[in-house]
Amino acid sequence: MQPMTLLLALPLLIAAAPDAPVPCPTPPAPLPASLAAWQTGLSLAAATDAPTLAHTKVTIGKRVEVMLAPTDTVRYRLAPGKPPAPGSMGGLLGVTVRRAGTYRVALGAGAWIDMVRAHTALTSVAHEHGPACSGIRKMVDFKLRPGRYVLQISGSKDAATPVLVTALP
Repeated sequence: MQPMTLLLALPLLIAAAPDAPVPCPTPPAPLPASLAAWQTGLSLAAATDAPTLAHTKVTIGKRVEVMLAPTDTVRYRLAPGKPPAPGSMGGLLGVTVRRAGTYRVALGAGAWIDMVRAHTALTSVAHEHGPACSGIRKMVDFKLRPGRYVLQISGSKDAATPVLVTALP
């Protein structure tokens, strides 16, 4: 390429270049208090049906690394709110709420989340991305009353994801 042609093409090359990822600080910035438990947790295999759900309870305020199953092997309580792609991963988790309030579900993978109670999918009240460089991909908030819920995860490309359910102030 001629020098003059290169100079003329440079703005186009720069505009076409993908955005460079922003480097994360070392150590990473501290998470807000409501997400502080995100850093550590135990591993847990997601349930694939109602009988195995009793063994997959999530403790509010404690992160778990959830091993997901092929979505086509999961018997969801309700059809996921967004149909999962073929070959994607998912699973079920039990959540028990003791006090009414707003609860946040944080995931480390891109996946669909449904919160189900008594065969009814709840409508989320907010959703957003996690803090930069935190490993939290998405956060979805629900208003919950005391009782038992099923957290349905579907459509994940990842075979495992960290999950944290936390009460908001």
